[in-house]
Amino acid sequence: MKYAKWIAVLMMVIVPVIAAAQMPGTEQIRAQVPFTFVVANHAVPLGECTIQRADPSGRVLVISSPGAKVNVFATASMTENQKASENYVLVFHKYGMRYYLVGLKLENSRIGYSMTLSDFEKELLAQNEQPTEVMLLASAK
Repeated sequence: MKYAKWIAVLMMVIVPVIAAAQMPGTEQIRAQVPFTFVVANHAVPLGECTIQRADPSGRVLVISSPGAKVNVFATASMTENQKASENYVLVFHKYGMRYYLVGLKLENSRIGYSMTLSDFEKELLAQNEQPTEVMLLASAK
């Protein structure tokens, strides 16, 4: 039984590291976003947006808008989809005219990222507001 605990701990450490290899630290995902959106309780203006890992484990991503000189650090968790995505895709939730970045799908991979929900989006979900899911194609640099 004591070995089972150590195996569980070891798996919690190794699996994220293996999954982090799906998006190398130097790779940037770029997209032209035609609307202002919120991630990690910060607004990112419309225009070019880049996303890359901020740490080796892939638990922190940097979302940047170079033209507006905005850099936002967002915590993310890695997710595994049933089938591999054919493209890089940014996933947003839309409530009225507000957009929230909630995920990132990686090209030719079943691994993706889910962003930690902003406080306002958590409040909307608690009020049973149903978001519209918006997907935006992106590319790697």
